[in-house]
Amino acid sequence: MKKILIVDDEPSIITLLTFNLEKEGYQVTSAENGKDAYEIASTQSFDFIILDIMLPIIDGIEVTKKLRQEKVDTPILMLTAKDDSVDRILGLEIGADDYLTKPFSPREIIARIKAITRRLEPRVSLEEEESTEILNAGSISCNLSEHQVTVHDIPIELTPKEFELLVYFMKRKGRVISRDTLLDRIWHFDFDGQNRIVDVHVGHLREKVEDDPKHPKYIQTVRGFGYKFQE
Repeated sequence: MKKILIVDDEPSIITLLTFNLEKEGYQVTSAENGKDAYEIASTQSFDFIILDIMLPIIDGIEVTKKLRQEKVDTPILMLTAKDDSVDRILGLEIGADDYLTKPFSPREIIARIKAITRRLEPRVSLEEEESTEILNAGSISCNLSEHQVTVHDIPIELTPKEFELLVYFMKRKGRVISRDTLLDRIWHFDFDGQNRIVDVHVGHLREKVEDDPKHPKYIQTVRGFGYKFQE
């Protein structure tokens, strides 16, 4: 049974989501402020976190930031007010996987959870069921079925979005990829030209896979367009 943490300071939302998620077979834990949410999420294992941005004590942005710093890579779906575009982008930049604006329907929440879960699950074709698909480029090795990445044979920790981004790059070696394409294929959103989120995640990824992030060998910037993964 998959476990979900719901964090919202409105008891009615927690009650509504808990009822509908339990009907879908999820085990639900809840919190009504950011401090409790952080303590629960950092000490217990969950398959998914639904996190409101506007929370007492510690807001959802700070909770997400602290969890990612602690290497908690549980997928996070942020709940935001309709006009909080800055907070939405900031939340995605620091490691949230998706967002949903209020008001929303429980059916939409469940659909988002399933969609994100599908994106993060290893994709193994029928021909690969008996073997493990591994991508290699120089010192980087990426095991798709086990979601593991090593650099110089040393395991490294990537967030789900960083893993998706690395796999997307490695499968398209030598191809120039625009920021807009990455926004669409990795984040599945159109941010009206605000592609800073891509640059931030690429920067984080370089810090983890490049020997010299300031002079990257693999993830190269193509000025005025986007990026290219060069082996």
